[in-house]
Amino acid sequence: MSDSKKKKISKAERLRLLQEEEERRLREEEEARLKFEKEQQERLEIERIEREKWFQLEEKHLERRNQELEELYLLEGCFSEAEKLKRDTRSLSQWKHYTECDGSPDPSVTQEMNTFISLWKEEATETFEAVMEKSKLVLSLIEKLKLILLEAPPCDLESKNIIQYQRSILQLQELLHLKFNVATEILLRQASTLADLDSGNMEKVIQDENVTLYLWANLKKNPKYKSIRFSDTQIGFEIPRILATSDIALRLLHTHYDHVTPLCPVLIPAEEPVPPEPEVVPEVMGNPEEAVDQKDLVDQEESKEGEGEPGSTQEEEVKEEPRSAEELRTSLKEESEAVPCELEMKLLSETVSEAQKFLIENATEKPYILDDTEVDLWQFTTLGGVYHLDVLELPPLCKPVKGWMIVELLKEGLQKFAYPPETTEDMEAENVFPPIEVSLKIHDNVVFFEDPMVVRWDDEGKRWRSNGIANVYYRPEERIVTFNLEAFGPVTLIQDTHINMPYQSWELRPLDVNRVLLTVTTVFTELQIQIKENLCMLASIKLKTQEHISALEGKWMAPIPFIIALKKAGLNVFPTGHSHFYVITNNKVPLVEMKAYRQMALLSSAFAFGWSKWNAVCNSTKVIFKVKEQLTEEPATPDWVLLMFSGDRAQSLKISEESEVFSESVKEETQFHSTLYHMVKEFASEEAMERTRGAACQFVDSVCYMLLSTRVLSYS
Repeated sequence: MSDSKKKKISKAERLRLLQEEEERRLREEEEARLKFEKEQQERLEIERIEREKWFQLEEKHLERRNQELEELYLLEGCFSEAEKLKRDTRSLSQWKHYTECDGSPDPSVTQEMNTFISLWKEEATETFEAVMEKSKLVLSLIEKLKLILLEAPPCDLESKNIIQYQRSILQLQELLHLKFNVATEILLRQASTLADLDSGNMEKVIQDENVTLYLWANLKKNPKYKSIRFSDTQIGFEIPRILATSDIALRLLHTHYDHVTPLCPVLIPAEEPVPPEPEVVPEVMGNPEEAVDQKDLVDQEESKEGEGEPGSTQEEEVKEEPRSAEELRTSLKEESEAVPCELEMKLLSETVSEAQKFLIENATEKPYILDDTEVDLWQFTTLGGVYHLDVLELPPLCKPVKGWMIVELLKEGLQKFAYPPETTEDMEAENVFPPIEVSLKIHDNVVFFEDPMVVRWDDEGKRWRSNGIANVYYRPEERIVTFNLEAFGPVTLIQDTHINMPYQSWELRPLDVNRVLLTVTTVFTELQIQIKENLCMLASIKLKTQEHISALEGKWMAPIPFIIALKKAGLNVFPTGHSHFYVITNNKVPLVEMKAYRQMALLSSAFAFGWSKWNAVCNSTKVIFKVKEQLTEEPATPDWVLLMFSGDRAQSLKISEESEVFSESVKEETQFHSTLYHMVKEFASEEAMERTRGAACQFVDSVCYMLLSTRVLSYS
């Protein structure tokens, strides 16, 4: 009891403790308030200093803006010069073709193309080998016509020329396939003389770099002979009994090109506005002296009107000494020559800018697809050419009679065997006409990053479809794809166009004077593209899932043919205007993106550029990337600088790639600039800037075109 009394706290003591606790709480609250107010004042002071610094940077930026833009305009004149060289090259190639007189038509001349097509139609007895040889020229003409449509700026092509070029392409494609059919018929007429000694049936394989023909004629009609394989390969068919006992021939015509898919539409430009003509003195018929006198009279009247105006000065009233007629004519001639030249380059510059912007503009509407079986050709790409699978009626065979070969010629030509027939009244169609098992070999120069999809051509709807095909099985080691096909016709293999998008990273770095390396890293591969002058080359390709050596490695090509070749090989890192519907991207404003690529290309001979994770964080009106000076292939200083560019202003960022939070704060001791050129000039050496100013115009144009085509700032 005594201990509990000692521990008992009195009322006064309790009040004292409560008072001390309250005083401590109030003191802590006051200290916290003072600390908060101090931090708030410090924050406001920092913001004020930052704001003042920002305003100072803005003022300095505005002061030198016009000068920087003028200097950039002079540097970007290289794009107009490059376009002028392209036009001169196209004109020279036409003249060179004219002087060579090699007998081949000029694809840009309609009359020559029509004559070539008409003359070839008249040749009706060509062998398959002869048609294959002629196809090399035909395919070359088709590629030249496609290049004309792709290379020329839209404003340089008239709508009638576009229509004529596309018509010529279609006529050549149709005629080439018709010639292959006629040559196949000629070959089948000789089937009895080409029959295999063991099986008694004809088997023929003919191939070159563009076409491979597999042809089998059923001469013995042995019902047990259902498995057909060509030349000890795994390519062939498994046919049902009804075909094994019919007078038929099986043809697998593998064209390594695609003449089945409809041509991509070409934008037909609107009517061009007539450029304003330079103001010249009105021409007066008769003596030139009279024209000069008339201009002098106009000048005198204007000077008299000026005398009566209030505020006119003594110097304004002083009349200029009249010039002689010869001096005036000379002056007018020089002005009339100079103005059109400047006007031409200005219009050319605007044309190039519009064409570059057109490359990266996004479509506003997604393509309409009728049903789930239709292949969306904006989402998928045909690869490896087209396999024309046909079951043909065996034509009358050649018969030897008294040293002569007699053959019956059918007016209808080569006829297809209806399988399955349109009407199957008394038969169970599924049992009598089962699907045909087909085994195909994938072209060696094509890369599939996933198992290929097989689609068939719907001739009635003029589109590729995925139905009518079942049991697709792919053996990647042998590059053999096997499937069941309900009806014969053209089939092809497709792959997702955007399988390598978005990119994981990218880098553009100089290798030497007027030579750079563009590296694009995706989920499946790493592509390295070298660019020099007006040429591009696939330097290396690294696949993460398989070993593959591309036939394109080490081959220098112009940018557009190079891009076409990579797409055909399945190495597609080139988005289209519809790609944003199928890929999650960080789309940038086209004008900002275009300006960035143009200025990066100008600096690419001396500066390396690279991917930044912050580019996906900033909004669509700005782009962020890494940059550093690099004059040798192996740089001595690996430090990167982060730049943010909005098209009108460039700034160096305070953050780095390792920072955790994004901020647009400006790096210490740096300024705002109107261009990337003047931004990097702050930390660049004089040697680097000199190399930049001396870069070849065609090289800069090629680098810019490749950046515009890959769109690394929006698709990574």
